[in-house]
Amino acid sequence: MEKKIRAAITGLHTWVPEYRLTNDELATMVDTSDEWIMQRVGIRERRILKGEGAGTSDLGARAVSGLLESTGTSPDEIELLICATITPDMLFPATANIISDKVGIRNGFSFDIGAACSGFIFALKTAAAYIESGNVKKAIVVGADKMSSITDYTDRTTCTLFGDGAGAVLLEPSVDDNGIIDYIFRADGSGRKFLHMKAGGSVRPASHETVDAREHYVYQEGQSVFKFAVSNMADVAVEIMERNNLKPEDIAWLVPHQANLRIIDATGKRMGLPPEKVMVNIENYGNTTAATIPLCLNDYRQKLNKGDKIILAAFGGGFTWGSVYIKWSI
Repeated sequence: MEKKIRAAITGLHTWVPEYRLTNDELATMVDTSDEWIMQRVGIRERRILKGEGAGTSDLGARAVSGLLESTGTSPDEIELLICATITPDMLFPATANIISDKVGIRNGFSFDIGAACSGFIFALKTAAAYIESGNVKKAIVVGADKMSSITDYTDRTTCTLFGDGAGAVLLEPSVDDNGIIDYIFRADGSGRKFLHMKAGGSVRPASHETVDAREHYVYQEGQSVFKFAVSNMADVAVEIMERNNLKPEDIAWLVPHQANLRIIDATGKRMGLPPEKVMVNIENYGNTTAATIPLCLNDYRQKLNKGDKIILAAFGGGFTWGSVYIKWSI
């Protein structure tokens, strides 16, 4: 019987802007404080992309070019690039197309996935399916968001949360038993009323009215999103453990989406994991949406060992949520 092809992460690179927006600086812009922000969400600073005409593709291109260089991969070898983002450079073409152009990928195809904070894991499994089919040998998944471009810095309930960043991984057919093993994804569109952008789409195209009403920023009903996130992200992480007969002691790491420290803690507890097995870097970057999981993986890279059983878990606007079970392959 022919062995099933499995997709494995064979390279990882991230990039964040230099500028740090601290809680103390935010406190000069809106009625907030370092203590208030740390207590509620656990964020101390977030990176912000500055510069005229700088967009999500610039974040993504930095991560992808670093990935190609660090893995010794030629742009000509890449057959597929998927960009997970909700802050595209423009409605069309896809930001993935623009990133590919900026890094010199000419022989592949590319497209975006918009699943908010679940975007990276949705894109990861989508690219893996192309690898598993045997049709693609080298694929790149990049999670990139310039959240500062849709953050209202007069709204203290949301402006404390978000930062900018990008992370990219190279996927190739596995040469051993490691790679992407299983996934569970869910979506519930009825949750859109709690987390969305009011204008800028086909329902409410941009106009003087929508701009004046500040409708081109993230709108969130925090308590409702928090409740959904805690239960659903934890449920799906526990479900993937049960489906693969994994006990807490089998898991090396939980890599949760970095939206809120309390959501992260609740997910780890539901899985029966001690805090030292849960990756956390929200303090340094805030919520970078599609970039949080690769940023975590990169920050903890020295602690990852080949064969480690890790679970990625995310929850985002849509609502979208899911988990992926991986055996680490670098």
